[in-house]
Amino acid sequence: MIAILIITISLFIWGKFTPDIIALISMLSLFIFGILDLTETLSGFSNPTVIMIAALFIIGEGLSQTGWTALAGEKFIKLAGKSTVRLLLITTLGSGLLSGVVSNTGTVATLLPVTVTSAWSIGTLPSKLLMPVAFGSNTGGLLTLTGTPPNIIVNNTMIESGLEGFSFFEFGLIGLPLLILALIYFKFIGYRLLPSNKTNNKPVNISTTLHQWIAAYKVDGEYYRLRVRSVSPLMHTKLGDWNFENEHNISILRIKRRHPNRLKQIDSFIELPTDDTEFLYHDIITVKGNTEAINALMITFRLGLLPLEPIENELRDNLINQEVGMTEVLVTPQSALVGKNIKSSHLFERFNVQLMAASRNAKPLIGSEITVKAGDAFLIRGQWSAIDELKEQYEHLVICGSPEGMAKTVTTLTTKSFIALFSLVLMIVLLVFKIVPGAVAALISAGIIMITGCVPMVKAYKGISWISVVMIAAMIPMGIALQKTGTATLIANGLVETLGSLHPVALLGGVFLLTTTFSQVINNSATAVLMAPIVIIAANTLNISAAPFMIVVAISASTAFLTPVGTTTNAMVMTAGGYKFIDYLKVGAPLLLLFLITSLILVPLIWPF
Repeated sequence: MIAILIITISLFIWGKFTPDIIALISMLSLFIFGILDLTETLSGFSNPTVIMIAALFIIGEGLSQTGWTALAGEKFIKLAGKSTVRLLLITTLGSGLLSGVVSNTGTVATLLPVTVTSAWSIGTLPSKLLMPVAFGSNTGGLLTLTGTPPNIIVNNTMIESGLEGFSFFEFGLIGLPLLILALIYFKFIGYRLLPSNKTNNKPVNISTTLHQWIAAYKVDGEYYRLRVRSVSPLMHTKLGDWNFENEHNISILRIKRRHPNRLKQIDSFIELPTDDTEFLYHDIITVKGNTEAINALMITFRLGLLPLEPIENELRDNLINQEVGMTEVLVTPQSALVGKNIKSSHLFERFNVQLMAASRNAKPLIGSEITVKAGDAFLIRGQWSAIDELKEQYEHLVICGSPEGMAKTVTTLTTKSFIALFSLVLMIVLLVFKIVPGAVAALISAGIIMITGCVPMVKAYKGISWISVVMIAAMIPMGIALQKTGTATLIANGLVETLGSLHPVALLGGVFLLTTTFSQVINNSATAVLMAPIVIIAANTLNISAAPFMIVVAISASTAFLTPVGTTTNAMVMTAGGYKFIDYLKVGAPLLLLFLITSLILVPLIWPF
């Protein structure tokens, strides 16, 4: 057992294989050498902890896909203004608060691009902001039971050991002081220790991309908003009744429908009108066409012209949301489209994708028919899923950028946004009042998100970090084996004899240091799985409460501040911030020491021995 444990830890440190592969090798070794039977070996894959963590990834993806995380990130940045220190504090606080409800990785993935953009925009460097964002997300995970996997692991270990678990917000009793401590540290000490690394990573955000499209495709003079009057021949007719493309040389892109209400005006949108779409009084139609065609259309159908917002705002706010987006498509020489003479309006019609503009050799292509050539570029609009399907159907088309990533930068909230938020609130209520077990609460919320389409099924499963889930499931048998073979008792007795005999606080400090040492080189979930059973036995041996020790395991498992490999979040900001290994050690060591001292003071007061 000890040999397998040492080899497992060594493989984690070596980093040659992914954590899930190492965990699976360890799990199979326990079975092959007869330490565990088949049921015990595979028990992790049915463990409520694993089910709950997988469901939480889906909930986090729901919040991300429906605009909440992007909106939160944008608001945090606006609050910072032009002050670098204020921006650092806002992004660190924002990272901490977001990671209380969204996974640490999802939090950093959301805030990383907006933080880098803001750093450049106010004249500072990303290296002055990104490490605090990563550390803030690790700390913020301690605000709630579901904030980070170690919290769930130690809580379920308590319950499985016949002890009372922690409430949903109980971790926040120590998590909030530690987050405040991190903010104070970065304001007065950490900011001065952060390096000034020059990087060439000015990101292309969605607004910048749209501005480039406007310039390249010359689309700024072709978009108009028209209102359907009561005398218009369009009233109560269908789009398919009129041949707008061929007879009027215009395209219908979007319809804003107004619903009169005594209290307020309620608007809805038909993002991609079809032949069956009916025109109603007061509809506002976004159309594309030249000025002559638009004037003729207004006269023929008695339509009113509405002032158009600046085109970049029109494209950014009205033509892109979580469901419908825009992207640029390039045709390669091997594409089946090359040489085909196609009506521009029919080019991507079967995919329910609108062609907004075309370009060849950096010059706009004008005309109702296009003979496609290699290198042609098309600006298209459609469902994000349709854009993905387009790429799959046409093997030799290049979708520029990341449509899926761009979709997550949209901050416009929709009905699905509030459904996703409701599902999160519902899960919290179910957990706080202990109406159902934690895993069931998370599954209910994740189910609502998937059934209502807040996240398509495929993207929901893609949003799960399967490496983390498999790794945790495969490491749980290690905890069982540690107890079954007496190895956990052996290690626990060693801690009790050396530190427990002095004082429980000394043992608490030893647990913190041992756990944080592991967390610098091993995934924090694996660290929690290893340490939780050892700590339970040590506390029982001394006949004192296990709660303070388990809380310290959760805290110290989230203090991987000294290396870039301790957590995914640290690794995510390494390249973007141009950080070196020594930078983490220099900035993280004082913060780790402060966390240790604060934990040894506050934890025994909040959770007495």
